[in-house]
Amino acid sequence: GGGAVGPLSHARPRSPSASMPEEDEWVLDDGVPTTIAPQSHRAHAILAGFKINWMSMCDAETGSKYWQEEEWGDLMAEREIHIPASILRCRAVAREFQFSSVESMDDLRIEQRIFFQENCMEEWRFHFGFVIPNSTNTWQQTIEAAAEDKMLPAALLNGNVVVQTAFYDGDLLVCKSKLRVWYDKA
Repeated sequence: GGGAVGPLSHARPRSPSASMPEEDEWVLDDGVPTTIAPQSHRAHAILAGFKINWMSMCDAETGSKYWQEEEWGDLMAEREIHIPASILRCRAVAREFQFSSVESMDDLRIEQRIFFQENCMEEWRFHFGFVIPNSTNTWQQTIEAAAEDKMLPAALLNGNVVVQTAFYDGDLLVCKSKLRVWYDKA
């Protein structure tokens, strides 16, 4: 995809001049990112009380829902998701998720790296901000697709896309999770 603009968040394509985290911040497993557990007491406390309740994706222009998942469980478990291949025809996708947090967070943000066949294609950064303790929140981001002539076909993307998501409270890394994407024929 290209850049994205959402009500509270922004995603931008990775560019050679973009500031990237030091490479050792992103642990690689056979060339692709892997999960990273909390490295501090505070990060562990945040993760222990943080839960994704559900996530959905829809066409940002029409509102048609393409996918929803309500069973997220442990963020440290590697996951696979199956999304209808037809979502790749959307010019922009609205991703929305609801999360609950026991702990307060001063500055929740996520950084995502999108890998295709072990090569980073894009990096997206989203900013939520302050999270009230013992709260449930909904967060939506809009991700714009690449130009049609730059889109890869679903058959090529299928199972070859890995999303590495790093959850932060300000500069404190809470955890990194790994998600493999499969595009199912409708």
